[in-house]
Order: sequence, then C-alpha cells, then structure tokens
Amino acid sequence: MDSTTKAGRLNRNSLYLILGFSLFELLLHLYTNAFASYGYFRDELYYAACSNHLAGGYVDQPPLSIYLLFISIKLFGKSLFAIRLLPAIASALVVFATGIITRKLNGSYTALTLACLTTALAPILLGTGTIYSMNIFDWLFWVLAFYIVILIIQSTGTDNRKLWLLFGIELGLGLLNKIDMLWFGFGLLVGLILTPQRAMLKTIWPYIAGIIAFVIFSPYIIWNITHNFATLEFIHRASSLKYLSQNPGTLLNDTFQSLNPLSSFTWLAGLYYLFFHKEGKAYRLIGYIFLGAFLVLIINWHSKAEYFAPAFPVLFAAGGVMMEKVIQHKGFGWIKIALPALIGLSGLLFVPLSLPILPVEQYISYSKVLGMQPSSVEGQKLNELPQFYADMFGWENMAASVSKAYTSLTPEDQKKAVVFGQNYGEAGAIDFFRGKYPLPPAISSHNNYWFWGYGDTARQVVIVIGSNVKDNQQWFNSVKQVGEIKSNYAMPYETNIIITICRKPKYPYSYLWNELRFFI
Repeated sequence: MDSTTKAGRLNRNSLYLILGFSLFELLLHLYTNAFASYGYFRDELYYAACSNHLAGGYVDQPPLSIYLLFISIKLFGKSLFAIRLLPAIASALVVFATGIITRKLNGSYTALTLACLTTALAPILLGTGTIYSMNIFDWLFWVLAFYIVILIIQSTGTDNRKLWLLFGIELGLGLLNKIDMLWFGFGLLVGLILTPQRAMLKTIWPYIAGIIAFVIFSPYIIWNITHNFATLEFIHRASSLKYLSQNPGTLLNDTFQSLNPLSSFTWLAGLYYLFFHKEGKAYRLIGYIFLGAFLVLIINWHSKAEYFAPAFPVLFAAGGVMMEKVIQHKGFGWIKIALPALIGLSGLLFVPLSLPILPVEQYISYSKVLGMQPSSVEGQKLNELPQFYADMFGWENMAASVSKAYTSLTPEDQKKAVVFGQNYGEAGAIDFFRGKYPLPPAISSHNNYWFWGYGDTARQVVIVIGSNVKDNQQWFNSVKQVGEIKSNYAMPYETNIIITICRKPKYPYSYLWNELRFFI
C-alpha cells in the first residue's frame, strides 16, 4: 500500500483518478447520444407514454423511473440526447461509486484503476446506460446500497442508527425503481445471520430500515392490490413464455460474456478477498449479499444476465484491492500493467457491440469480423442486428406510414379514428410522434396500455398496425388493407407488416378489450 492511502480516506489524487474514469464514461455516452445514427429504443417510447399517465405503478415496473423521465422531459424535452441524458449521468455515477467503495476497502491507485476500468468498460453497463430504462438506475441503487452496507460494517461498535435509516431510504427507493432490490435484501438477511454482524439483528435499526423501505415501496404494492396483482401475472407470463429459453446455464454464460470475460480475473479475486483474505473477511457480509442474490436468480430459473450484473461492481472493487495485494509479492508486479491493459483493450474492442457508435453497416461488418452472431434473450427471430440494436429502428417510419393512412381518410373519419398497436412499442411510437405527424391517439392491449383503455367508443374507425386481414375480420365487419410498413434493420416482426383500416366492430369494445389483453 502506498503512503497516499490512509484508512480508506479519499485523498485528492484518488479522487481525480475516480473522477477521470467517471468523466470518461459520461463523455462516451454523451458522444454516442449526440452522434449515433440509431433511433429511439422500443422501451423508451413506452416509458414516454407511461410518463403521460403517472401512477403508483405499472404492469411491468414500479413508478420511480417513470417519474424521473417525466421530470427530465419537462426540463430537457424529448430529443434522443435529452431522454438519454439521465442514463449517461447514472452510468458515470456507477463508476464513481465503485471507485469510492474501492477506497473504502482501502484500495490504492492500482485497485482504483482496475475497479473503475472494469466497471466503466463492462459491455452490459455500457449497453444498459445507452437507453432510458429503470435498469441503469438499478445499477446505481445496487452500488449505493453496497456502499452503505460497507459503512455499516465499518461502524461496528458505534452508533450506526443514521446509516440504517439511510439504508432503509435507499432500499425503498431502489425497490420503487425495480423489484430486484428484494434479493439484495434477501442476501443481506442471509449475510447478517451468517457473519459476526448478526449482532446487529439484536438492535432495532435493521427492522426500522425494513419498515422505511416497505413504506416507500408501498405505493407499488397498493397499485398491484387495486389492479389484480397485474405485475405477478406479467412476471409469470414473461418467465413461462418470453424468457423460456433462459436457464441457469444461459445466466452464467451471458453474465460472463456481458461483463467482459477478462473481467473475471477481477471479480473472482473479489470473491476470494471477501471470503478468504484475512482483511477481506471483515466484509463477508458483502459476499453473502452477492451469493444470496445469485441463489434467488438460480431458483427463478429463467433469469437474465441483466438481473445479476448490478451486483458485480462491488466485486470489481474488492477484486482490485485483492490484486493490489497480490502485486506486492515478488514476481507478480507485471500484473499491475498487464491486467488493466488487457481489460482496457478488450473492453474497447467490445464497445461497438454495446454502444451504437458505428453506422449500422459498419457495425454489421465489425460484428462479423469478431464472429459475433445476433442475439435475443427473448428467442426472437433476427436478421443482421441483435435485438438490442434492431429495436432502435423503424419507429418513426412506422408513425409516418400510419400517418399516411390516417390522412387518406375523410375529415369525418379522421375524427372517429384511433390506432391499434399490437404491442407497446407500436402504440408508443404513434403517441410519441403525434407532434411531428398527423396521427390520432394510440391504443394497445399490451401491458399498461391495456389499463389506459380503448378511449372514446365513438372512435369507430380503427387503424390496425400489423395483424392481417383475416384475423381482423374476426372483430370487424369491414376490413381494408391500406398500406405496408417496411423498415430497414427493424425487428423482423416490425417490418413488412400491413396497415388495415377496420370499421363496424362486431362486438362492444369492452368485450374486445378483455379478449385482447396480454401482459408479457
């Protein structure tokens, strides 16, 4: 350990180093957001629609990220750069918090470099921070929760009630963003039982923290109670249908790949440090939180790598500290240069696979050179792009195509028209681009759009995106194909699809709505 470190205190040089990596992460995202030729992501359109219907919860997510987007749109607008500003900042804060944790574990410059570099260039963090969703804030809540737990561990023997109160607030907000903070709480309980910190369970403060978290999370619980536990139905259907191809094997493989395979040297060292090193064992509670979360995901069976990845920055921090101690032994000094260099170079190599910084044709060529095949965790049919990138194409063209069909109607029919999207991406695209193209409101029976309803029953002219004439004739007496949507690089099921105008519904809208509902 060099002389600049002292009991984990943050000195000026350490702060500058952490800030340097955080600024790199921020600028990388800002550059991508400003100059990328790709468009809005499917879920961003849905999130924007949700921000127009503020509530205590939604079928597929708690409300916090939606409220943050509502504020962001009010302050900065709906441009691609503006919508992705908060994710860029959150990504940088994840790197910053990882560095702070590393210092709290008494890591010096080598440890800081390894921890921050590995986190900043982790492909899954880069990809998650590219778009607006609850997932990037999930990373931030996990790393902040680990930081507070470390402070609690270090405060053993002192009055730590304020830290427990802070943890309760943090855990509650984390749950209000994404419910996977529940398995952080499960891991914490397991760790408290199995480590010397179990003495804390004899005090009132962990339970007070739990109550605070519950109260903050309660709006989402109440929303589900009043909406027939729609989230449980969504989770069940997603696990049994959309993510059926996922299993513990794919979880391990995808996590290993998405974090950069070379980063395993760091996070495995972190696990060793937490459970076997004489200094690191003081923080075994952190290791048990990690393993507890892993156990929950294995039991769930159909878990994705994105559910597990937010638990890794703390291992990168612990691994950096462990590697720093290894380097002090004779004959291992070369690791100080070699490991950061390997992680840095390989991380940069993977950047175009995580950030849409290359024009699409160049990306396709680049991915082929690396031997990377397009992938989809949902088991969807793909063309030349992975689902993550394909879902950034076609939405504005879809809205323009539907607008053309809409403006072909008579003024009287336009007043009675509504657009039906097969999924929240299609409906979200129509609602999002209504300010740019002449379009009626959109409805959909997918997820929260179903709860927002079918609108005015006087709207008897339904412009349907996708489906086919025969299927639509089940519901309407008059069905006419009026156009086709073709979008280069979009998901296969979002291109080469028809637009139909349907009139004279055979059943009341209320009946149609109950028949068409699907949460997935």
